[in-house]
Amino acid sequence: MGWGEILLRGVVIGAGGTVLMDLWAVFLALAFGHPKANWAPVGRWFAHLSRGTVFHTDIGQAASFPQESALGWAGHYAVGIVYGIVLALVMGSAWLAAPTLLPALVWGIVTVAAGWFLLQPGLGLGVAASKLPNPNRVRLLNLAAHVAFGLGMWITALLIA
Repeated sequence: MGWGEILLRGVVIGAGGTVLMDLWAVFLALAFGHPKANWAPVGRWFAHLSRGTVFHTDIGQAASFPQESALGWAGHYAVGIVYGIVLALVMGSAWLAAPTLLPALVWGIVTVAAGWFLLQPGLGLGVAASKLPNPNRVRLLNLAAHVAFGLGMWITALLIA
């Protein structure tokens, strides 16, 4: 399997993992009334990031940009795809030919660190949502979402193996 095919499979695996993560969020919304994902603040963060500002006291107070929600969704999928590419490159063609659960699941869980230590502080929520009134609940939901992401990457890898 050449580099091009490994990269392409990584793109598909990352997108598939992100789709399952989003389906998990839809399930939480339908079954438990959990608020639906709002990617507009993330889109605003990406827009400010492109201008050199990483951390905000409160992203809601930062200047808005057109199409923030669309940018947030695009950024969400772009990051998921990058994670899928990293998994494919690290694990290589042998794993892509016969994917096993553990590497995808562990990688999915590890990726929560970017949210906890970059995105959430960047949005003004503190490290691992520490400034929110219910940080442990948020952390648990973040972990569950990233478990779904890891499972989604594995299932997608199985489907395209």
